[in-house]
Amino acid sequence: MKIRDRIKELRRVPASDLLPSPKNWRRHPKAQIDALQGVLAEIGFADALLARETPDGLELIDGHLRADVMGSGLVPVLILDVTAEEADKILLTLDPLAAMAHKDDDALLALLRDTSFDSPAVNALLEALANGERAVMPDFSEVGAEEQGRLDEKAKVTCPECGHEFTP
Repeated sequence: MKIRDRIKELRRVPASDLLPSPKNWRRHPKAQIDALQGVLAEIGFADALLARETPDGLELIDGHLRADVMGSGLVPVLILDVTAEEADKILLTLDPLAAMAHKDDDALLALLRDTSFDSPAVNALLEALANGERAVMPDFSEVGAEEQGRLDEKAKVTCPECGHEFTP
């Protein structure tokens, strides 16, 4: 099978210059925004956004939240040589394909034991991951008082290897 390389170039552009895809189907809760800001503050960019050239400018395929968070700051963008239809296929499958990977609990716990972040939002994300919850925590500001009480009553879980406590 011949696989085409669709990456034309890497370009750094102001995030505010990027056009969001009108077909973007992902919505980002506050907890995800906070965690992304924490990672960017502590590490910086270690991945590029994806875009394609259109007559109106660069249209995002992937990286909408990173572009939103960065405002007018420069972001690394991989410019792809794809049609609108191919961009739709990438937009539709990129995240679901990544989500199909299975978690290796032993490897995850070892990595968690050896890694720390300053950001409480990133730590909440990692706690959820360690507990087998969705990788992005819900925005509890929209949870009713009764539901919040049930969430607060959950017991802590302790990692048998490192002793780190997680609240599911």
